[in-house]
Amino acid sequence: MGAVITGWGKCVPPAVLGNDVLETFMDTSDEWVATRTGIRERRISHVGMVELSTVAAARALAAAGVAEDDFDCLILATASADLHIPNAASRVQLALGNRGAAALDTNVGCCGFVYGLAMANGLIESGVHSRVVVIGAERLTTILDWTQRDSAILFGDGAGAVVVEAGSSGAGVLGAFLACDPVPGESLMVADLGNTPAHQRRSSPYNLSFDGREVFRHAVPGMVKASHQALARSGLSIADIDLLVPHQANLRIVEAVGKKLPIDSAKVFTNLQRYGNTSAASIPLALTEALEAGRVAPGDRLLFTAFGAGLTSAAAVVRWGERTERVADSGRELHPCTLSAMELVAPALKFQRQWHQNGQ
Repeated sequence: MGAVITGWGKCVPPAVLGNDVLETFMDTSDEWVATRTGIRERRISHVGMVELSTVAAARALAAAGVAEDDFDCLILATASADLHIPNAASRVQLALGNRGAAALDTNVGCCGFVYGLAMANGLIESGVHSRVVVIGAERLTTILDWTQRDSAILFGDGAGAVVVEAGSSGAGVLGAFLACDPVPGESLMVADLGNTPAHQRRSSPYNLSFDGREVFRHAVPGMVKASHQALARSGLSIADIDLLVPHQANLRIVEAVGKKLPIDSAKVFTNLQRYGNTSAASIPLALTEALEAGRVAPGDRLLFTAFGAGLTSAAAVVRWGERTERVADSGRELHPCTLSAMELVAPALKFQRQWHQNGQ
């Protein structure tokens, strides 16, 4: 029995924060950001991560032709959960109307979706579960310090999800590789994102430590190694891959990975220019858009590869099934948004500016 992706869906909030808006409150420009990252805009969420996840999961279930409550396991990959007790996955499960499935969160940063997919594959192949919803979702903009250009320009909010089911057609997850090197982990860390009592208001911005050069130095070889390992476990080579769907962190990283694998750039799917780095959400969001764009055909072999906080690395090879069209569309929508992206960001920006001006 293979673990076959039968449904897919995405949820991106409507508020768009373009590079032109960043120019109005930080020392940057559209050209500066786009040249270094490939990013033109990102989304700012007006709702919590659980709601983003619920809508993406509902859309994936509809695409699979499955009722919203008809699954036996839900895996939520996120580094920005709305709550930790109980886990955020259980709140998504509740919103979908399911009362009996297993539900768990996994936090491995940008590798979260690939880790979750590999877990779903193992659960299905071992017979523990038969239908697993895997979600990658983030609302990272809530922890950004908007006065810190190097990190603030990179991240955006969103969610993507897939339904993974047992099948015997030869499609499914062919191989995967998961790893973590903790030694350079402090190059991407939020050291104070711990147990802060809910009734206490934060007195300082979150301490996001981000060493872009160090992350880049590890990201490219990490994604390439993970890809080769997953391919070897699948009995395939990079020449057998029809589409590479990498973590959408930075266009320079994506291009460097493509060259080192190597794979034709026409076989690499990117959408980071519209969403920025959505961490665990980036691969399922990109996969959904690749399907919408007709970039995936029945029987295609796809390679997912990612690198993230930890520093984690992961890759998975998937043979697509027979269907590339949704069975149905979901009626799930986010609560309406009445604010612009700048209006959503403004309170945090004001607080952060005041904190820095006071010399703290």
